Amino acid sequence: MKEVNNYNVILFDLDGTLTDPGNGIINSIQYALNHFGITEDDRESLKKFIGPPLRESFMVYFNFDHDAAVAAVEKYREYFRVKGIYENVVYPLIPELLADLCVSGKKLILATSKPTEFAVQILDHFKLAQYIHYTAGSNMDGSRTKKGEVIAFALSQCQLTNRPDIVMVGDRKHDMIGAREIGIDSIGVLYGYGSQDELEQEQPTLIARDVQELRALLL
Repeated sequence: MKEVNNYNVILFDLDGTLTDPGNGIINSIQYALNHFGITEDDRESLKKFIGPPLRESFMVYFNFDHDAAVAAVEKYREYFRVKGIYENVVYPLIPELLADLCVSGKKLILATSKPTEFAVQILDHFKLAQYIHYTAGSNMDGSRTKKGEVIAFALSQCQLTNRPDIVMVGDRKHDMIGAREIGIDSIGVLYGYGSQDELEQEQPTLIARDVQELRALLL
């Protein structure tokens, strides 16, 4: 049985794992929907947008066709790049966890479906960039949004091939699915936006209820 604390490379999701982006993402979605004449005041219902690729979510949850979904993502970014990106908070104890992981010699990589440009800005703004060895995200043109693609890209760029040495940490099923596709372990966290049922259905290697439990699994 695998030791839970012997991963030397740890890939972290961003939204719902390192930071709580809820207000900024929901405000940006409402802004985009308003452009199409859609008013959605139930902010709770829009939380399902947090984590998955945006274009896919507009198509699934509001029945947008491909072109409309692409346009919606552009409207979303109008708000997000100016305001929404900063309507975000780092989860308590995350900076301390990242710092201690670095001190212990772990290599930390960010693997997010958010565009790399935005992810870098967020890490810099919240002073988390100092802990991250490499940041892998999606492209602004909508490519490389699936988590498996992001993970594969990150591992390739960092020339990491020893799969048993690597784990993906995230709060949504997409993180678990992506890790499984690439052949690495996964840890689902329950303090983000994915439910226990959602995560368990994808059979992650481990589950952490909070940051303290995550710390115990990684250190």
